[in-house]
Amino acid sequence: MTRSIFILFFFALSFSSCQDEEPAKPEETTTQDQLSTRSIVYDDKQRAYVIYIPVSYDGNAAVPLMFNFHGFGGTASGHMQDADMRSLAESETFILVYPQGTEIGGSSHWNPSLPSEENKSDADDLEFMEALINALASEYAIDTKRVYACGYSNGGMMSYGLANYKSELIAAVGSVSGAMLDLGISAPTSHPMPVIHLHGTNDGVIPYTGNTYYNSAQSVVDYWVDFNNITTAPTQNTETSGSVTIEHSLYDQGDNGASVELYKYVNGDHVWFSNTYQGKSTAQLIWDFVSRYDLDGLR
Repeated sequence: MTRSIFILFFFALSFSSCQDEEPAKPEETTTQDQLSTRSIVYDDKQRAYVIYIPVSYDGNAAVPLMFNFHGFGGTASGHMQDADMRSLAESETFILVYPQGTEIGGSSHWNPSLPSEENKSDADDLEFMEALINALASEYAIDTKRVYACGYSNGGMMSYGLANYKSELIAAVGSVSGAMLDLGISAPTSHPMPVIHLHGTNDGVIPYTGNTYYNSAQSVVDYWVDFNNITTAPTQNTETSGSVTIEHSLYDQGDNGASVELYKYVNGDHVWFSNTYQGKSTAQLIWDFVSRYDLDGLR
């Protein structure tokens, strides 16, 4: 798949050149208990996000920061309901953020790629995320070596965009029913990148085996296995959950202890999976994986 072909598709993605500016300051708009909808001004645009501060956070010790990105056409608040990580944020004490994408063609989207004349999107999402991380770190006690990103569908693409182009900020990433757009394009990834990828074989939007527009799930996994210098054969296990068989492949012993995990949901659709694996939800699987790492590798 060429990036230029994909960019002509329905949520073509990359972004325009960025501008240096002072870190934006969060502006709170609504609050309910520990949950707030806030915004910052970045690139002359009001950019919204939903943030959850766990009761267990007291500001005395630095805590991890977790981003979870909605899919194409989605909303931060709606995605939070489908991919709710608040109970994990409480039990594990991390700050949880669901950012809101900007519109393209009347639908919300994320732009995980670098500038190109072929872009259909001018959203500055990679630089916006750096500004948001800086803004949150100026307000809360955040362990900046433990910033993680995951997302659904187009949000999974955004997580891979951060892994490629903002790796100095991101310790590990996860993708659910998503794809990596810039596969094979040289990116300044600054450290081995742990990756967890979950994908259904019946995905009719981003096919598991790929198509003209999207790389296959396995090719994405293979890219990161090679990038992390993993040479051992994967450890594999299979479990049935409801009507879905989940095939788990663990590729480990990479540089700095980096590993790559693939959860293949046989007969799984284009969803944030509700099936559990070994009693763990999708959110728990992702958190248990990414939280093992910081910017220096396996903790």
